[in-house]
Amino acid sequence: MQAVDTTQTRTRWVTRVPSGRVKWYDAEKGFGFVSQENGDDVHVRAAALPAGVQSLKAGQKVEFSVADGRRGPQALQVRLVDAPPSITATIAAANRRSPDELHGLLEDVIKLIDSKVLPELGRGRYPDKALGKRIGDVMRAIAAELDV
Repeated sequence: MQAVDTTQTRTRWVTRVPSGRVKWYDAEKGFGFVSQENGDDVHVRAAALPAGVQSLKAGQKVEFSVADGRRGPQALQVRLVDAPPSITATIAAANRRSPDELHGLLEDVIKLIDSKVLPELGRGRYPDKALGKRIGDVMRAIAAELDV
């Protein structure tokens, strides 16, 4: 069994969990390998995956507990550190605003830019910081809605 690195900081103990990135995983065969940040590759079986997870994507960051198996280090429990891009995109698409709502929002931003930002720029000045930040935040939110 691999020892877990434990260090004391002030009055509490911090346990370092092994982590790494998925090297490859074959859902049909039910296993794959994870490259540890410091050490050997670790064998991952389907039984070690969290409930509801059928597969891992190459490059996905995971944390896991390790035990020595017959053929080397083996992951016992895997925890996903970041969701795969396909899941993130699906969630973003499901939470997307309707085209009508986005149309109205864009019209309002255009009116705001026409009435507050363009006159200031025409005078050779930038709009004040607070207004610039609010408009920038709204424009980034609109860009995120369009870029799903």
